[in-house]
Amino acid sequence: MSVSFSFFRLLSLLLLVLASLYGCAVGPDFKEPEAPKVSRYTEKPIPTTLATAPDVPGGTEQVLEENADIPAQWWALYKSPELEALIEKALQQNPTLGAADAALRSAQENLFAQIGGQYFPAFSLNGSGSRQQVPPAAYGQSGPTSIYNLYNANVGVTYKLDVFGGARRTVESARALAEYQQYQLEGAYLSLTSNIVTSAVKEAALEAQLQATQDILDAQKKQAAITEKQLIIGTASKIDVSSQETLVSTSEVDLINYEKNLSIIRNQLAVYVGEQPSNANIAAFNLSTLNLPEKIPLSLPSSLVRQRPDVKAAEANIKSTNALVGVATANLLPQFNITGAMGTEALTTGALFGPGAALWSVGGGVFQPLFQGGQLLAQRRGAVANYEQAVYQYQATVLSAFQQVADALKALETGARALRSASNAERYAYETLKLSEIQYKLGTTSYFQVLYYQTQYQQAKIKSIQAQANRFADTAALFAALGGGWWNRTEPAFQPKATLNENQNDTP
Repeated sequence: MSVSFSFFRLLSLLLLVLASLYGCAVGPDFKEPEAPKVSRYTEKPIPTTLATAPDVPGGTEQVLEENADIPAQWWALYKSPELEALIEKALQQNPTLGAADAALRSAQENLFAQIGGQYFPAFSLNGSGSRQQVPPAAYGQSGPTSIYNLYNANVGVTYKLDVFGGARRTVESARALAEYQQYQLEGAYLSLTSNIVTSAVKEAALEAQLQATQDILDAQKKQAAITEKQLIIGTASKIDVSSQETLVSTSEVDLINYEKNLSIIRNQLAVYVGEQPSNANIAAFNLSTLNLPEKIPLSLPSSLVRQRPDVKAAEANIKSTNALVGVATANLLPQFNITGAMGTEALTTGALFGPGAALWSVGGGVFQPLFQGGQLLAQRRGAVANYEQAVYQYQATVLSAFQQVADALKALETGARALRSASNAERYAYETLKLSEIQYKLGTTSYFQVLYYQTQYQQAKIKSIQAQANRFADTAALFAALGGGWWNRTEPAFQPKATLNENQNDTP
């Protein structure tokens, strides 16, 4: 009867303890930072319809759609099957993305561990057996020495009462750290996808510049051969020949540099998809096969801080450090503990669970730190300083986010106008070169004029290609600056081949 009574008494105490979880928690409660109260991203309004450059890649008219949502797979707007396949492959194999996914799972498991360790009592089952010798003198008696066996089995329980909310703040911090890792994963996802798009665009631009330089080089070599013949018959000077050969050599250097840079960017794409450059099978990209997104969703400034993974990660960091201030505050206050045990003890295993073998104990304790050399106060001041640091880091992240959007918008607006001008410059330079060549053949202009216009056309051609690539890249930069639409994604960020249809949290 006494054992049952003790058991129910212990159970009642534990229920009381659990009820204490709903008390107040010391330390400041987290408040979500307010969004900046601004109505636009740039100092001056950006036109919603951007300039066009017909008949050249990247010259499509673009329209900024205010308060429109960004699709999860925004890169599909480029309408390039090769680009989509490359990104899909990277989402399965990129090791940096895999590491971010593993960090998230680790943080989530740590949260579960904190919930189990902070919120629930710890039960343990213990058993022991020993053979002992006790002299009668130990009991103040005389006689023969006692030798006997002693067996023990008991269930113990320990619980720390969360009177001042230290446990709840610890769990709150762990939950915020899990959120932080979630947004770190989203940030890695956004960085990977946007880097692949911009690298593909860069490859396409380099390929176009290489081909343009090769065409110009071929024309220069033909002109050099003609000039050599003219030197023989006396209609050209040695200076004309050496000048043309200088152009040829200069174009050859440019061609070699384009080949090098093209190899570097393809190696980078191989690394993005998690493969060795020697084994990667990556499709070539061409500006003519990429389509410039015509409609660009532009989020409201007030929505940006809820969309950017880096801003959300910085906010989660504030939440975590804020909770740790509560933990440090609770450590200054009394700590209450309850312990209990129920079991049996007997001289034989047969009597271990018989009558008269039962034992139990219930205890409580309180601990109040009085003096620890200022350690606890210093820890709390340090926690407050960490919180203030997190707030400043959040503010810096928000400012950087708005700057990136403003820069991307301005780049898009000026890039559209720059492409139109560069396209016109290329066309005029080509027409001028052809006219100068005709005039040289008729003897109405010098060969130096032809050389000059050849150089002008080469520079105009390369600038036009670069302006085309800039529009594709600047569009990708704006999508990334606005957050990339990760909130509309339904599948996980990291989709490794081996576990596409498996639970990634299973023990290997």
